[in-house]
Amino acid sequence: MGTQEQSPLDVEALRADFPILEREVAEGTPLVYFDNAATTQTPKRVVDSITEYYYEYNSNVHRGIHQLSQEASIAYEEAHDRIAAFVGASGGREELVFTKNTTESFNLVAYAWGLNELGEGDTVVLTEMEHHASLVTWQQIAKKTGATVEYIPITEDGTLDMDAAGDLIDEDTAMVSVVHASNVLGTVNPVSELADMAHEQDALIFVDGAQAVPNRPVDVEAIDADFYAFSGHKMAGPTGIGALYGKKRLLEAMDPYLYGGEMIKKVTYDDATWNDLPWKFEAGTPSISEGIAFAEAADYVEEVGLENIRAHEEYVTEYAYEELSALDGVEIYGPPADRRGGLVAFNVEGIHAHDLSSILNDYGVAVRAGDHCTQPLHDTLGVPASIRASFYLYNTREEVDTMIEGVEGAIDIFD
Repeated sequence: MGTQEQSPLDVEALRADFPILEREVAEGTPLVYFDNAATTQTPKRVVDSITEYYYEYNSNVHRGIHQLSQEASIAYEEAHDRIAAFVGASGGREELVFTKNTTESFNLVAYAWGLNELGEGDTVVLTEMEHHASLVTWQQIAKKTGATVEYIPITEDGTLDMDAAGDLIDEDTAMVSVVHASNVLGTVNPVSELADMAHEQDALIFVDGAQAVPNRPVDVEAIDADFYAFSGHKMAGPTGIGALYGKKRLLEAMDPYLYGGEMIKKVTYDDATWNDLPWKFEAGTPSISEGIAFAEAADYVEEVGLENIRAHEEYVTEYAYEELSALDGVEIYGPPADRRGGLVAFNVEGIHAHDLSSILNDYGVAVRAGDHCTQPLHDTLGVPASIRASFYLYNTREEVDTMIEGVEGAIDIFD
């Protein structure tokens, strides 16, 4: 299997948008940033949009008639519409709630829907590759409601056992919650097929899109997702902002799980009624500048081209996969290079992941070492931790060469 011959992106031109990529982690040691599955870097124009808010129209939203408040409110509301359009939600802001991150999106649905709808006899079907944001949340809600949690197993090549999925998703299933793209295995799951399975049993499906939205076109309506969550900081946006897409009829039927200012319409000493969508789920002063910058990040990646980003990630990932595979003692987890997203998780025989990460840091290479918030998956793989190199639109094959040099250096040290 050969790698792609070239990338569709002018990577050097794009790297100029990210000033941090110019820094050195030590004198004469340039930064090689391969920790994008945790957090991507942020282009200057996105940072500038935050500065513009604070310098030009810093004000609370929906709370003032004055000019600054009106400008902030319009920008914040339009950001919802922009992000909704970004993932194909035709309902606009009424189907798009801003949260702090993907984890909060899971908690919102688990508490606002799960506590009311789940009970004894109901099952929530997850996968063995779920992030803790999904796994722990549904696990704990099941304990509170008497529901049970079941897991679609993975096959030897790190893909879902779809025959087992068909058996597990049955008349007792109330919710199917699946990761769109695994943050460890790189597996891209057949979420539309899983949605069909769920809906055939009158169950809902919640898709974790944190690792998919940044690097491929996503259409929540084509998938037929009931809920879909993702985060700004994984798609060239700021931290502290994420999004929950939900079908309007479901969001309308759900009560909020955070109470306070903004999320109310009418309050008396005895009761309260809720605000319109999406505001009934955004209690208190929201992350205004981050929401505006979130939309700016969406504009940025769309201008680069999500298909181009996906192709570039494949270009870098396939090269990294082949170079790592050529080294003695390296075990890579997940499907083949041409069937995965933009990351490679691996271990080197005789070297703990933390030690290898430390050595790679000496080469300027930033990777993630640990269980990547997937402890049960690592138990299934039979390893306590792994190294994860994850790529984005600004990474190059030359940077992969630096990582390979570092891995070879580590092998020499521990030989």
